[in-house]
Amino acid sequence: MRRPRDSRALRSRRSTLSIMAEQEPTPEQLAAIAAENEDSEAVNYKPPAQKSLQEIQELDKDDESLRKYKEALLGNCNVVAADPTVANVQVTRLTLMCETAPAPLTLDLQGDLESYKKQSFVLKEGVEYRIKISFKVNKEIVSGLKYVQQTYRKGVKIDKSDYMVGSYGPRPSEYEFLTPLEEAPKGMLARGTYNIKSKFTDDDKHDHLSWEWNLNIKKDWKD
Repeated sequence: MRRPRDSRALRSRRSTLSIMAEQEPTPEQLAAIAAENEDSEAVNYKPPAQKSLQEIQELDKDDESLRKYKEALLGNCNVVAADPTVANVQVTRLTLMCETAPAPLTLDLQGDLESYKKQSFVLKEGVEYRIKISFKVNKEIVSGLKYVQQTYRKGVKIDKSDYMVGSYGPRPSEYEFLTPLEEAPKGMLARGTYNIKSKFTDDDKHDHLSWEWNLNIKKDWKD
């Protein structure tokens, strides 16, 4: 669904759109698209050891530069007794950001997630858009938050996107993460419904939230 900036991925995506624009894609062609879009580069990354907020605040209290760094990350928050029933990370909303959309396109991710499998966002072909994820961190610093999105058409996975969100400390207000600008596919045969499986995870592979939703690519916002 996205318009990559690197040349290898761009060639792959042009191949995707070319197939969709010329003929109805067969299961074999969709499988070939998925293989082209598969990211084969493994990242050799080892997450840091997890420390509690209390431990971090007590660490090297006499180091002024470290104190300023921790204050920049954590703000002036103090360790307080948190509600044990509340998750450390709460993903609250997904918003499709498009300047030409006639109305806001928002999923309430604290509502009925199952209902989103049965409805679709309408997205006009060829428009540029971003996805915004709103979330809260309630208790402890969370490292390496990541938004993972897999796109399917007719049951075949045609794309996977991993977005590094970053590390965040607890605070009362929400955080927001925006994906890079992307372009919706266009062409008669690119139109149709795309099933998207989304996940918000982190360095420790905690599944903070998984949900499914649909995009319906149309010639116009209302047709």
